[in-house]
Amino acid sequence: MSRRRQIYEGKAKILYEGPEPGTLIQYFKDDATAFNAQKKGTIQGKGVINNRISEYVFTRLNHIGVPNHFIRRLNMREQLVRQVEIIPIEVVVRNVAAGSISKRLGIPEGDMLPHTLIEYCYKDDALGDPLVAEEHIRCFGWAGHDEMQDIADMAIRVNDFLCGMFAAINIRLIDFKLEFGRIWDGDFSRVILADEISPDGCRLWDMVTGEKLDKDRFRRDLGGEEEAYQEVARRLGLLQDDNGPSEVFDLSKHRKLRGK
Repeated sequence: MSRRRQIYEGKAKILYEGPEPGTLIQYFKDDATAFNAQKKGTIQGKGVINNRISEYVFTRLNHIGVPNHFIRRLNMREQLVRQVEIIPIEVVVRNVAAGSISKRLGIPEGDMLPHTLIEYCYKDDALGDPLVAEEHIRCFGWAGHDEMQDIADMAIRVNDFLCGMFAAINIRLIDFKLEFGRIWDGDFSRVILADEISPDGCRLWDMVTGEKLDKDRFRRDLGGEEEAYQEVARRLGLLQDDNGPSEVFDLSKHRKLRGK
């Protein structure tokens, strides 16, 4: 498929004009960023892995009735998606304390939360994607009351599905980020899941070793980022090699190299 006009370039993806009205081509890059793009780098092959994982997850979510923008994968790095009006809210779903919530509230990383927690951040890199309440979202018109109910309901449903999917391959889902957008039919709109679901936006820990299988390896200079992403894809059956599915992922050599 010939490449069309570029619509938008983000930190991890590029959006191009799609072949039909109401569609976009989503291209996955190998670029890696952390701390609101203060740290930048490359994880070789990340775009290919994330394209496959996101395709797999979105396809299965569609099967259980979670509406999303995914149409089909086009090639190793591109997929065709529905064009949506992105709601400028990042939805963070937390099952276990880690990352910013541990720093903000002093909760030890790894502690189970009393129940699944949903947080909202206003999508603005210049402001550092600040944490906001539902009152802010409604006050400033970023999303309506009914839309927020739909978002919360879908976020919990996605969490239930992902927890089970990852637990089946010995991975613990710590937390993850979601984005939603509107699709319009005349004067009426509905909210659907958009963006991607991959190790870029999920914290994934091996259930046996506790090893991090996500972008935290890049954030914290742990090394083994490529291997971690590949391991997630392999356990999901998206990569084939000579190792059995029950093999425990071991990144001890990367820890030793860095004295961690």
